[in-house]
Amino acid sequence: MKTLIVSLLLFPALSAQVSSGSMDDIAVALRQGDVATLSNYFDAQVDLSIAGEEDTYSKSDATSMLRSFFGTNTPSAFSQVHSGTSAGDEAEYSIGDLATSGGNYRVYVYLANAGGKQVIQELRFDEE
Repeated sequence: MKTLIVSLLLFPALSAQVSSGSMDDIAVALRQGDVATLSNYFDAQVDLSIAGEEDTYSKSDATSMLRSFFGTNTPSAFSQVHSGTSAGDEAEYSIGDLATSGGNYRVYVYLANAGGKQVIQELRFDEE
């Protein structure tokens, strides 16, 4: 019985740790301009906004646009300012600051659970 209670108490902490791992990987990928890692997290359709130009793109088109963005805006630093989860822990979000060779951007990442996997459904780069 004690094992069951301990398991039930630890499960939410472990599941939160697993999901925050996704956001940690994404933060590192943003810091490094690692398009391959970021695109691994893309949903089939991604709401992508770069400096006010926004639309819903397929995974491959979003990857191409992001590759182009990082080609002209080499990242030098990324820091998370705020992050959290939805009330039911079904979604995660992060807001951070990205310094690049082309300027500074406020970055918004929205992850949702799709088929048991955390996927990026929205990614925004707003010029500061």
